[in-house]
Amino acid sequence: MRVLRLSLALAAALSLTACASTAPSSPSSSADPVTGTVQVYAAASLQRAFDEITSAFEDAHPGVDVVTVYDGSSTLATQIGQGAPADVFASADEKNMQKIGDLAVDARIFAANTLVIAVPKGNPGAVAGLFDLARVPTVLCAAEVPCGAASATLLKNAGVSVTPVSAEQNVTAVLTKVAAGDAQAGLVYATDVAGRDDVESIVPAGADAVVNRYPITTVRTAANSAGAAAFTDFVLSDAGQEILAADGFRAP
Repeated sequence: MRVLRLSLALAAALSLTACASTAPSSPSSSADPVTGTVQVYAAASLQRAFDEITSAFEDAHPGVDVVTVYDGSSTLATQIGQGAPADVFASADEKNMQKIGDLAVDARIFAANTLVIAVPKGNPGAVAGLFDLARVPTVLCAAEVPCGAASATLLKNAGVSVTPVSAEQNVTAVLTKVAAGDAQAGLVYATDVAGRDDVESIVPAGADAVVNRYPITTVRTAANSAGAAAFTDFVLSDAGQEILAADGFRAP
C-alpha cells in the first residue's frame, strides 16, 4: 500500500508539472503611463529636428499626441510667462529660459548651434564675409531674439556695423526673406540652411566663438507633467541626440 501511495503521488506531481509546462503564459504587459496631449513650445530653429523627434516620440508612446508651437524664444517665453498652456519649453538660448523664472523645472542643455551667412541662390550680392553685410541689403533677427543677440555679438567681435532692412522675430523669417530675394544676406543658424537648395551659406570668421546653447525644461504649470518629463527625457536620450546631430546641431 505504501508503494502504491507513493506511485500515485508521483503520478499526480508529474501530471501537474505537465499541465504547467503546456499552459499558455500570460503576456507581461506594462501599461504606458504617458498618455494625453503634450504641448511643446520650441524655438523656430528647432522645427525640423523637433518634427522628427515628435514623430519618433509618438511612435514610442502611442497614447500621446504632441502639439508643437514654434516661434522666437523671446516670444515663447513671454507667452509662457503670461499663462500659455506649455508643458515643455525648448529655448535657443539660456537668457530666454531664465525669463520664465521658476516656471522652469531643472532646465538642461540639449544642443548647441552657430551662425552662418545665408545668401540667395547664386549669391547675387557677391557676399564673402561679414564686412559685406554693411554694403548689401541684410536682414537680421531682432535683438531680443537669440539669433539676434548672437548676430550682434558676432558683428561686434568683427568690428562690423550693419543697419538691417528688417529685424525679424524668429530665424525662420530671416531665412524666408533671404530665399525670396528680399535681402541679399542674413545671419541664421547653421542648421537652418542644411539641406536647402534655395539658399547658399558662408561660415563667417569668428562663428565658432559665438555658440548658442539650447536648454529644455518641463514647465512647472504643465497640464501633463508626466508627458512633459517623458518628452524632455527623449530629447536628451541617445535617440533624440542622434536626430539633432543629423540635422546639424552640435552636442551640448
